Amino acid sequence: MIPKSGSRFSARSCSNKNLGVELSRESAISRDMTTPKKPRPEISLADYRRLSEFRYLIRRFLEFSQIQANGAGLTPRQHQALLAIKGYPGGGPVTVGDLAERLRIRHHSAVELVNRLVEAGLVVRNQDRADNRRVLLQLTRLADDRLADLSAAHLDELSRIEPMLRRLLSRLDSS
Repeated sequence: MIPKSGSRFSARSCSNKNLGVELSRESAISRDMTTPKKPRPEISLADYRRLSEFRYLIRRFLEFSQIQANGAGLTPRQHQALLAIKGYPGGGPVTVGDLAERLRIRHHSAVELVNRLVEAGLVVRNQDRADNRRVLLQLTRLADDRLADLSAAHLDELSRIEPMLRRLLSRLDSS
């Protein structure tokens, strides 16, 4: 049985006998998700160049983001967490599980990240009044201020690379 996303079941809870089976099934599923289902189209040198340029722009933006986060006294992961909480789809309350999903990290890693954010005075945990088992995350004023400064810088950087991204993506549409 493959665990569902966010479930408490894991391959670690299986016996050693079943562990290999579980891991091989998980890797088979991973391969199925990455293997193209239709025949591969012909890939031109221009396609490789567009993909390379796209990856370069992503790396450049991520490097910029890391420098900005560090300058604000945050790790890049802390910045991402604050942004995920503030910009959560639908604006609803965010749980640690929601944060883990948005950052694509394991639940226990999200718990440790939230612990560090709480210690830094950037996040508070609130008990869900409707369900006492749930803990909701909320940014503090300090976090809101830091995130606003970082977001302004990031939006400025995005506006700088936007023309390059538009040119790159418009060439993909015309292919």
